[in-house]
Amino acid sequence: MEYGLLITVGLAAWFWFDSIHAREVAMQAGRMAAERDGLQLLDETVALSRLRTGRDEMGRLKLLRTYTFEVSDTGVNRLPCALTLLGKRLQQVDIPPVRDNVVQLFH
Repeated sequence: MEYGLLITVGLAAWFWFDSIHAREVAMQAGRMAAERDGLQLLDETVALSRLRTGRDEMGRLKLLRTYTFEVSDTGVNRLPCALTLLGKRLQQVDIPPVRDNVVQLFH
């Protein structure tokens, strides 16, 4: 009984620290993606929106986390974005096309 409690507390502590580190990685990735596209990361934060498991290229089971965040090209509008981490590795960043950037591409 006591061992089960210790294991549960240990797993909860590991998950909490792992989640903090993953969020820091997601923040950095979101900030870099926004800057790359000339956008401003709003609220300077990301929010965990989905948590599930996935496998890496070696077949190892890892946590697959999806974070949402918002960016702006003008400081007035808010564009919803998302990024996905497998473990601590960035898998995907989804930033919608920004009207000003799309117009520039065609001129």
